[in-house]
Amino acid sequence: MKIAHTSIRAKNMNEAIAFYEAIGLKLVSRRDIPQNEAEIAFLEAPGGGAKLELTHYNRQESYSQAEYEDRVFDHIALETDDMDGVLQKVKESGGNVTDEPFRLNPGGPRIAFFEDPNEVLIELIERS
Repeated sequence: MKIAHTSIRAKNMNEAIAFYEAIGLKLVSRRDIPQNEAEIAFLEAPGGGAKLELTHYNRQESYSQAEYEDRVFDHIALETDDMDGVLQKVKESGGNVTDEPFRLNPGGPRIAFFEDPNEVLIELIERS
């Protein structure tokens, strides 16, 4: 068994796709799902692996994220070789850096957190 994808809801599909493309993911497919009046898009990292699915429900009017302490879903983690470059793109593309880069221990990976335009928390990891 393997994880195939993680899905998050997008208030604005074009904005969400543009954000994730700006930070380095690649759009691999996008289509309407008439059975539930939705649109989905799949993105993946250049190296492959599990995909990120964006879902926009045409009839959904409210998109809200619980306050951090009340969330059930915590975060998605992405690995990068260029933390500073990705965080700059996050800031330029409408994301919110919530935790600037830090190390859990000396010599460990650099870690940072940001929220996408839908307030989904993303962990960014740079191993060196």
